Amino acid sequence: MDESWRLIAKEDALKLRARMIQAIRRFFLERDFLEIETPCRIPAPAPESHIEAVASGEWFLHTSPELCMKRLLAAGYPKIFQICRCFRGGERGDRHLPEFTLLEWYRRGADYLALMDDCEALIGAVAEELGFAGEIPRQGRLIRLLPPWERLTVREAFARYAPLTVSEALGSDRFEEIMACAIEPCLGVERPVFLYEYPVALGALARVKAGDPEVVERFELYIGGMEMANAFSELNDAGEQRRRFEEAVRSRRLQGGAVYPMPEPFLDALPQMHPSAGIALGVDRLAMILAGKDKIDDVVAFTPEFL
Repeated sequence: MDESWRLIAKEDALKLRARMIQAIRRFFLERDFLEIETPCRIPAPAPESHIEAVASGEWFLHTSPELCMKRLLAAGYPKIFQICRCFRGGERGDRHLPEFTLLEWYRRGADYLALMDDCEALIGAVAEELGFAGEIPRQGRLIRLLPPWERLTVREAFARYAPLTVSEALGSDRFEEIMACAIEPCLGVERPVFLYEYPVALGALARVKAGDPEVVERFELYIGGMEMANAFSELNDAGEQRRRFEEAVRSRRLQGGAVYPMPEPFLDALPQMHPSAGIALGVDRLAMILAGKDKIDDVVAFTPEFL
C-alpha cells in the first residue's frame, strides 16, 4: 500500500484519538489536577524484572514517568497528571510499541480503591464526550460502561479461570503465562474489570495490604480482554523499596538482562511522600477500545517499521 494511502486510512481513528486526549485533559483540569512534564531522559529507571529500558548515551529513556512524578508528590504536590511518550525495549506486537503514550496520575491521601473510582469516572466521561451512550462495541459485543465495574481479586480469577492456584503458578514460574493465556481473555468482556490484590512477589512499587501480608494494594484494569491500566497504593517505605529493587536487580542478572543504577534521588525522597496512590493508563490502548481497533498500529500515525 502506498504510504500516503496508509496514513489517510487512519484519519478517522486519529481524529478520535485527538478528541479522546482533549477529553482526558479536560477531565483532570476540571478536578484541579496540575498537568506536569518530567524529563524523558533519566539517569536510572526503576529496576523491574520484565521491563527493558532503552539506553540514551549513559542515561536511559524513561519506561514511565513515575519516579519523577513521585518526587513531586514527596515535595508536596497533591494531585498531578501527565500524558507523555514512554519507551521500552523489545516490545512490539498487536498491543505493544517500543514507543507509546501513557497517562499517569497521582493523588496524595488516596489509595488504590479511590483510583478505581477515578477510572470509572474518567473513561465514562471520555466515552460520553465521544458519543458513546454508556456502552462501546467490541468484537461483535457491547461492553457496558455504567458503574460499578466488576472487582475481582487475583485469587478469585485464578480459582475461576486458571488450571493452577496463584501459589502453584508462582512456584512454577508460570504466573504470566497463565494470566495471558487463561485469564486475561476472559476479563472485561461484558463490562470493565478491576483485577486487584496481586501477590507480594509482583508488588513492584505497591504497598502491602494491611491485614493480608501476602498481597499488595495493586490493580490492573481490563476492558475487552485487554489490560488498560496498572495502579498502586504507593509504597513509601524507602528501605522496603530498596530491598525490592535489589531483588529485581538480582532477577535481571540471572536472566542476563541489563543492570541499571539504583535511582537514589527517588529513594531519598520516598520517606517524605505522604500515603498516596498512582496509576498508569495506556492511551494507545484506550484509543483502540474506543475506535474499535484490534491492532495498536491503527491508532498511531507512524509505527517503527514505517519511519
